[in-house]
Amino acid sequence: MGKYFSKEKWSYLLYTLSHPMDGFYWIRHQERGSVPIAILAVILFSFSFSANRLLASFVVNDLDPRGVDSLYELCGILVFFLLMCVSNWSVTCLMNGEGRMKDITIAVGYSTVPITVSLLLGTIVSQVVADDEQAFYTILIGIGIAYGLIMMLIGIMQVHNYTLGKTLITLFLTFVAMLIIIFITLLLANMLSQVVTFFKSIYTEIIFRG
Repeated sequence: MGKYFSKEKWSYLLYTLSHPMDGFYWIRHQERGSVPIAILAVILFSFSFSANRLLASFVVNDLDPRGVDSLYELCGILVFFLLMCVSNWSVTCLMNGEGRMKDITIAVGYSTVPITVSLLLGTIVSQVVADDEQAFYTILIGIGIAYGLIMMLIGIMQVHNYTLGKTLITLFLTFVAMLIIIFITLLLANMLSQVVTFFKSIYTEIIFRG
């Protein structure tokens, strides 16, 4: 595990944050990224998201902390992350994409870091802003989200060696594929539930008649 969390891997994550074009290119072509660090980045993003919802000042946050379930949100974010990576890989396989599953995982995972930082900073800033200073909080969060989305766009473009236009089309098709996978999963779950209910009714009938 040491090689996945080495100092070099962490330093290259910081390099990718400041030089996304070069960073994602070399991640694809020289194996400089780390899938475990990317997954850890997503987990930290989930924690920062939950922390922001729980701890942000009432000036910018009107949520009831009792309605925030950090574990549920972590599971949801990890499932969404996996679904996005699988969907993008599926789509790009049909569109001559050069990126592997691990490259997509790293690109998406690393892209959450700016959002994580902005959420943590936003949570801290929210403790000192007044009612008429909410714009500072909103701008801070907005910058982090915008930079994260730009990093994701660049990452997908670089690992697949796509043009900007083709990358945008791919991302749109990725979300379509995600919806299709969700629909099929729900359909299969519903069918499985009906099958289980059917066999349970047969079993109950046999027991009572026996």
